Amino acid sequence: MAVKDPFHLAIQVHDIEEARRFYGDFLGCPEGRSSASWVDFDLYGHQFVCHLNPALKENPVSSHKNPVDGHGVPVPHFGVVLEMDAWEALAQKLREHGVAFEIEPYIRFKGEPGEQATMFFYDPSGNALEFKAFKNREEQLFKKS
Repeated sequence: MAVKDPFHLAIQVHDIEEARRFYGDFLGCPEGRSSASWVDFDLYGHQFVCHLNPALKENPVSSHKNPVDGHGVPVPHFGVVLEMDAWEALAQKLREHGVAFEIEPYIRFKGEPGEQATMFFYDPSGNALEFKAFKNREEQLFKKS
């Protein structure tokens, strides 16, 4: 699925170099423009920006948990809806590198129109990420019933 209209998302991080290692080196997001206090990434075709907020070292990003399918989903969160094979490869990579999951990779809403593979984890600054996939993304992504 080509990104027709890419979104722009800016988040705060407590360390720009750590964000470069996590989003650039580890997740493989190509880096765009940058300065000493921010860096752009290509997050699967979307403009994703990490802005430095050194105060996060003492006061980490916080979120609350919303009950979904028997799990506490961290809010706010962001991520990407991948093809199933890319989702499985990312889940395996995260496991191999010992990334701690907030919600382990699993299939949510089994047998329902919104059935999807999902996983939640945090970046080094405490921002929650969700990556998900559908068997047929084009048909299922916004299907109500």
